[in-house]
Amino acid sequence: RPPEDREEVRRRLMGLIEGNRVMIFSKSYCPYSTRVKELFSSLGIGCNILELDQIDDGANVQEVLSEISNQKTVPNIFVNKVHVGGCDRTFQAHQNGLLQKLLQEDSAYDYDLIVIGGGSGGLACAKEAAILGKKVMVLDFVVPSPQGTSWGLGGTCVNVGCIPKKLMHQAALLGQALHDSRKFGWEYNQHVRHSWETMIEAVQNHIGSLNWGYRLSLREKSVAYVNSYGEFVEHHKIKATNRKGQETCYTAAKFVIATGERPRYLGIQGDKEYCITSDDLFSLPHCPGKTLVVGASYVALECAGFLAGLGLEVTVMVRSVLLRGFDQEMAEKVGSYMEQHGVKFLRKFVPVMVQQLEKGSPGKLKVSAKSTEGPETIEGIYNTLLIFVISDPCTRKIGLEKIGVKINEKNGKIPVNDVEQTNVPYVFAIGDVLEGKPELTPVAIQAGKLLARRLFGAASEKCDYVNIPTAVFTPLEYGCCGLSEEKAVEAYKKENLEVFHSFFWPLEWTLAGRDNNTCYAKIICNKLDHDRIIGLHILGPNAGEVTQGFAAAMKCGLTKQQLDDTIGIHPTCGEVFTALEITKSSGLDITQKGC
Repeated sequence: RPPEDREEVRRRLMGLIEGNRVMIFSKSYCPYSTRVKELFSSLGIGCNILELDQIDDGANVQEVLSEISNQKTVPNIFVNKVHVGGCDRTFQAHQNGLLQKLLQEDSAYDYDLIVIGGGSGGLACAKEAAILGKKVMVLDFVVPSPQGTSWGLGGTCVNVGCIPKKLMHQAALLGQALHDSRKFGWEYNQHVRHSWETMIEAVQNHIGSLNWGYRLSLREKSVAYVNSYGEFVEHHKIKATNRKGQETCYTAAKFVIATGERPRYLGIQGDKEYCITSDDLFSLPHCPGKTLVVGASYVALECAGFLAGLGLEVTVMVRSVLLRGFDQEMAEKVGSYMEQHGVKFLRKFVPVMVQQLEKGSPGKLKVSAKSTEGPETIEGIYNTLLIFVISDPCTRKIGLEKIGVKINEKNGKIPVNDVEQTNVPYVFAIGDVLEGKPELTPVAIQAGKLLARRLFGAASEKCDYVNIPTAVFTPLEYGCCGLSEEKAVEAYKKENLEVFHSFFWPLEWTLAGRDNNTCYAKIICNKLDHDRIIGLHILGPNAGEVTQGFAAAMKCGLTKQQLDDTIGIHPTCGEVFTALEITKSSGLDITQKGC
C-alpha cells in the first residue's frame, strides 16, 4: 500500500484511541477478546470495539496498530489513551487497581506528564511534550553528597560530568600545548604555574549559566519545575518533598523516570568521611594535591589524566581491567600512555581502610589496600582520595514498589520494552536507569525526545541503540563507534572478521618531538557482509571530533571499500582511516618510520 494510506490508517486509529474512554481492538472469534469484553460489561463500562476480522483492511490495520502499541496480537486495549495491553495485562490491571485508576477521567489528573529527574533525558522529554501542547511538570532534587556538595538543574552531565570534565581536560591540554610551544618558536621565561582556584571559579561560572539557561527554557515552554524529591505513593500519584521537608502531592496520566545514577562509595572504614567522588571534584575549592584515584572506569581515567596534566602526583588503583566494556587493546594503550606520562598504576589492589592523618585543604590521608590475588597489603599517604568504582541508579527510594514497577534487584536498573515502557503501562523510563543501555547523555536526550513524540505526537520512531559513538577524554583521547574487538569476535567469530590497523603520527607532534607510534587506529570488518565496518577505534588528539563523522557513515552502512574510496584530508589525524592497508592477521609491522 502507498504510504499515504498507511498514514490515513494511523490517523484513524489514533482518533479511535484518543476519542474513546475504552477502545478494544478485537477479533469476533477470539476467546481472549470475548473475556475482556465480558470484564468491561461486568464493570458496567461501555467500550468501543473494532473487530479486525470484520473490516476490509483488517490485516493492514493490525499492522499499523502493532506499530502504535508494540503489540501484534488481539485483544489490544486502550483506556483513556493509555495502552493497557492484551487479555492478561488487562486482568492483571483490574486485580491490582490500575484499571480502576485509568478509568477515572483523564481530566482528573493535575498533569499529562510528570518527569522525575531534571537531567539531560528528563529535560529533553519534558520540553518535547510541552512543545506538543501537553501540561508537564519536572521534579528535580539533588540529594547532597556525603561531603555536602549539591548543584542546580541539568543533571550529572552539566554539573558534575561531561561539561566540567571536558573543561578541565582542556586545561590540561593547554598545559601540554605550552610545553610544546617552545619547539614552535614561542619564547617565555617566567615559571608557568596552574591556579586550581581560577579554573574552578571559571568552570563553576559556566555551569551556573547553563543551570540558568535550563530554568529559563522550561519557563518559556510553560513546564512546571519543582525543586523537590519525588516519590510514588499510589497509582498515578506522586509525593514531592522540598528542602524544608514540606510535602505536596501531584497526579499525572503518565510518568517518566529519568533519575540517573550517583557514585557509590567503597563501604570501608573512613570512605564517606574522608574521600570524595566526581560529585565533589569539579567544585573542590582547593587543589587536591597528591591524589589516589580508585577505579578504572572512563571517568576515573579522565580525572586521573587531567589532574596529572595539571602537574599533580596521581596514582590509579585498579581492581581488575581498565575501561571495562571498552575494547581492551585500546584500553591498555590508553593506560600505557598515561603511565609514560607520569600516572602511576597499582594493579589488582583494593582499598580496605582510609584514615585521616592531618586535617586541611587538602589534608593528609593514610590508605591501606590489599591485593585481589594474594595476601599482600600496601599502605600509602595521599592528600585526596577520589572514588570512581561504580554508580548506582536512583531507583530504590522513589516508591516504585508502591505501584509495582519492576526493577532488577541486583543492580537497581529498570527493565523496559523497546518503547521505554516499564511493566506498569503508564510509567516509562529513560537514561542511565535503563537496564542494558549505554549510559550517555546524548542517548538519554534522543530517547527522551522520541518518547515524548510517541506518547503525545503522531510519531512511531524508536530510539536506535546501535552504533552509538563515544569518546573517552583521557590525556590521549580514545574515540569509538560500534563493537569492541572482543564483542565482535563473540558475535561473528574470529574467522569471519578482518581487522585493519595502523599507528599514525600527528603532524603537530613532529616538531614537538612527541612519541611516534603511539596514536593508533583500527577498524573491524565483517567479511560475510561486504567487509562492512562493525567497529571503529581511534587513539589520538581530538578523537571525539574524528569519530563523530565516521559514526554517521557507519549508520549508513560503511564498508571498507567505501572507506578506501574516500579521499583523506591531509594532514589530519582522521585521514588514517582512508589509508588502512595492514591486517592484524597478516602479522605485518605497523610501526611508522619517519614522517
